[in-house]
Amino acid sequence: MLLTLAGGSLFFPGLFALCTWALRRARPAWSDSDCVMISTRLVSSVQAVLATGSGIVIIRSCSDVITDRGSGETSGTSLLAASSWQS
Repeated sequence: MLLTLAGGSLFFPGLFALCTWALRRARPAWSDSDCVMISTRLVSSVQAVLATGSGIVIIRSCSDVITDRGSGETSGTSLLAASSWQS
């Protein structure tokens, strides 16, 4: 889980920086704010597609999304266990 967090912490800012740099080189007539706005929207679109894909994978792999547990889930990371612990 920590490796995934570290990867995302590097991937998305890197994608933003790469898109901003590429747009400034490809479209020198555009202002900096235009390049940043397009880069932000592109990164947001990539995040949305990845979130949708992971949601589809979860839904297709569980017969009941509320009560099923994934292979790497423990009682410490379970949302169901956390909600019953608070009660």
